[in-house]
Amino acid sequence: MSPVWSLGAGLLLLLLWVRHRGLEAVLVHHRWVFVCLFLLPLSILFDVYYQLRAWAVWRLHSAPRLHAQRVRHIQAQVREWKDEGSKRYMCTGRPGWLTVSLRVGKYKKTHKNIMINLMDVLEVDSERQVVRVEPLVTMGQLTAYLNPMGWTIPVVPELDDLTVGGLIMGTGIESSSHIYGLFQHTCVAYELVLADGSLVRCSPTENSDLFYAVPWSCGTLGFLVAAEIKMIPAKKYVKIHYKPVRGLQNICEKFTEESKKKENSFVEGLVYSLEEAVIMTGVLTDEAEPSKINRIGNYYKPWFFKHVEKYLKDDRTGTEYIPSRHYYHRHTRSIFWELQDIIPFGNNPVFRYVFGWMVPPKISLLKLTQGEAIRKLYEQHHVVQDMLVPMKSLEKSIQTFHDDLNVYPLWLCPFILPNNPGMVHPKGDEAELYVDIGAYGEPKRKQFEARASMRQMEKFVRSVHGFQMLYADCYMTREEFWDMFDGSLYHKLREQMNCKDAFPEVYDKICKAARH
Repeated sequence: MSPVWSLGAGLLLLLLWVRHRGLEAVLVHHRWVFVCLFLLPLSILFDVYYQLRAWAVWRLHSAPRLHAQRVRHIQAQVREWKDEGSKRYMCTGRPGWLTVSLRVGKYKKTHKNIMINLMDVLEVDSERQVVRVEPLVTMGQLTAYLNPMGWTIPVVPELDDLTVGGLIMGTGIESSSHIYGLFQHTCVAYELVLADGSLVRCSPTENSDLFYAVPWSCGTLGFLVAAEIKMIPAKKYVKIHYKPVRGLQNICEKFTEESKKKENSFVEGLVYSLEEAVIMTGVLTDEAEPSKINRIGNYYKPWFFKHVEKYLKDDRTGTEYIPSRHYYHRHTRSIFWELQDIIPFGNNPVFRYVFGWMVPPKISLLKLTQGEAIRKLYEQHHVVQDMLVPMKSLEKSIQTFHDDLNVYPLWLCPFILPNNPGMVHPKGDEAELYVDIGAYGEPKRKQFEARASMRQMEKFVRSVHGFQMLYADCYMTREEFWDMFDGSLYHKLREQMNCKDAFPEVYDKICKAARH
C-alpha cells in the first residue's frame, strides 16, 4: 500500500472513531489526538512566522525607527477614546487567547481595545548594561538576541513565550531571583501611555511613585510601551549540581541554606512527594568537562523534570554542564510538567526522537481550542498556581499544599523581596528571603473542590504575609485581596492620574468573584 493510501486510510479510521465517540468526548478525554495532529504543526508555523519577522526587523533596522510612530498611534487611540466620551474602560487589543495565563479574560469583549503592536528589541546599551525593549518581546526572543552578543538578563523566566509586559504588569521569577529579586526588580525604567494620552517615562529617580506602582498592576495604570532591563555578561554553561534530599524538614533546611548563598548563581527545588525532593544549585561558567555536558534543550532529550527525578530514584548526587540558553528554558519543552497531562506519552523516547522537535504546542493555541467543556474540566480538576511565601514559612507551606491540594511535583524557587513601595513588599522594614511554590497539575486530594480549596489556600498565604501570582484564578473577595496586597500607592496614583474611568481596578480585572 502506498504512503498516500495508508495516510488516507488512517485519517478515515480516525474520523470514524471521532464520530463514534463524539467530538467533545475526544477533545476532553483524548486531547492528545487533536494536539498531535493539529496544534503541534500549527505551533511550528507560529514559531517560523515570529522568527522570520524578528530576522526581518533585525536586518532592516526598522524597530527603533518605527517605535515612536507606533507609540503615537497608541496615543491617538487613547485620545479617540476620550473624544468618544470615555464611556468604556480601555484594555490592550491583544486577544486573550494569546496570553500565557490560563485565565479567560472576558473583559476584552466589553472594553475599548487599544491595539499595541510592540514586539521588538529596541536598543542594547553595553555601556550602561541596559537593554530597551517593547512589551511584547518574549523571553525566547530576548535570550536569542542577547546571548550571541555576550549578554543576558539577570532573571529569565523559563517559558519561551512569556512577554516582558506580562512579567512587569504581572510578575516573573527564575532560579537566580535569590540574588536579583523578581523580574520587576531588574527593570530600571518604564515608558507608559497614560489615560490622558500622554507619554511618560518613570524610574527610581523620575516619576518614582509610578515606577514602583506599575508592577502587579495588570495594565490598570497605563499602557506599557517600553522597558529598560539590566543586562549581565553571559557565560556558555551552567554547572549544575543535583542533590536528592529526603524528609520534609531536611528539604526545607537544605533549600534555605543554599538559597542564602550568593555564590550560587541559581537555586531550584523539585519536590516529588511530601518527603522527597531534588535540590539544584548552579553557577555560570565558560569552562566545562566535555564528558559532563548535557544539552538538555535538544528536542530528543528527556523532559527536564524527568531527568532530575532520576537522581532521586537512583539516590545519587550528580554534576553536569548545561548550555546557558538550554538551562534558561529547561522547563519549556514540557511546560514544566503540564504536557504529561496533555500528551501522556510525550516523554517516551520514540515520541521524543520522532516528534519531539514539534513540542511544545503553543499555550495560546491550547487556550484558543480548548472549548467550554475542557475549560470547565480544567477549572474544577486542575490547578495552576504560584504562591509566594516567606522562606521561614516553607515547611508549613509545603505541608499545607500537600493537605489541601496534593499536587506533585512542586516547584520551589527562592527570591529576595526588597522593601520597595508598591503592591508587594515584606512585612518588615528589611528585604526578606521568600520562595515561590508552584503547583501545576491534577490535585490528588479526594475532597478537592476548586473554589473552596483555593480559598483555603489563599487564606493560608495571607496568614503568613505571602502573595498569590495574578496570572492564575483568584477567588478572594475585594477585602481579602487588598489585605494580601498593599494598595495604598496604587489607589493614590489611580486617583491622581484619573485612571478610575479609564481602566478597571486590578481586582475587577483578575479575580473570579468580580468577573462572574
